[in-house]
Amino acid sequence: MRKLWILICLLLVSTLAGLVVPTAAMTLNEALGIFHGDDVGVPCSAEGKVELEAAIEAFRVALGVPADLKETSEDDVGTFVVDQAKKSILNKLSQCYYTLADIFVPKGDDQKALYLKGKAWGFKSLRMNPQFVELEKTGKDKFISAVQAETDVPALYWANANWLRTSEYDKIAAVMGNVPPKSEAMAKRTLELAPAYICYGSYRSLGAFWGGLPVLPFVPYAQNLDKALPYFCCVVNEPALCTTCTQCTTCPVDPFVNEYFENRFFFAEFYLMEKKLWTDAKRVLESILADPIGNKYPLYNAVDQEKARTLLATVNEELNKK
Repeated sequence: MRKLWILICLLLVSTLAGLVVPTAAMTLNEALGIFHGDDVGVPCSAEGKVELEAAIEAFRVALGVPADLKETSEDDVGTFVVDQAKKSILNKLSQCYYTLADIFVPKGDDQKALYLKGKAWGFKSLRMNPQFVELEKTGKDKFISAVQAETDVPALYWANANWLRTSEYDKIAAVMGNVPPKSEAMAKRTLELAPAYICYGSYRSLGAFWGGLPVLPFVPYAQNLDKALPYFCCVVNEPALCTTCTQCTTCPVDPFVNEYFENRFFFAEFYLMEKKLWTDAKRVLESILADPIGNKYPLYNAVDQEKARTLLATVNEELNKK
């Protein structure tokens, strides 16, 4: 399903590709200017892809990344020396690699390589904190101890986002490799520090985390929809389904959660469809299609509408079976 909606966006990109004139090198300030608040704000088009790639290159130039650095290697990136004053640029680079892979590249080796680059830069940013490094070596729970003391929200969020995407290539191996408890710790720490980051992204991430894990017997980190729902309830306006709020004070936490379509989309994909609540899934997906994309989140809202159309076709097929 994910491959299908990415291909829809890529079709649009390829259709327009012949009309795009490569841009001159982007300055660091111009690269920083592609962000709308915390979110990447380029359009879902060939122009948007070129703009995002130019921003990535501007960040690499600002960091002095040599052409032969193996960015997919966490070890190689980890040994590359970066001035502490440029730590925030690492986080932007991690986020941009994630966005480029997530929006503009179909599932495959090229996409995985971009996520690995984003992961490497995200973890590089985390390990520029001496306390993180020390606790990762000596803390009671080592990595989790380091995460629980970390305060850099973008580093935590994007290192984790890229890590989860690389884990999707082999979910069973990720579970057996003890990735889930570490990833959950990163998401919970981000939620604790900045619940509103990326329009309450950690709530939907934790909902998708529990809804998207593989179904495995007798394993603590397996799909658990009962754990997913309380997180989703914080970012969707669904009083009939969200009768008890255990992860936030009020459901939803903000009257504007519907402005970021991914909150509702993840709820439909990772909870309603997994529960086979087809009528509710149809209603929620149609609500995404009915809303204007707006200027606040132009990239992800446009993409989430395309994804909603794709999922809605599946939902309608299930409803027609009845």
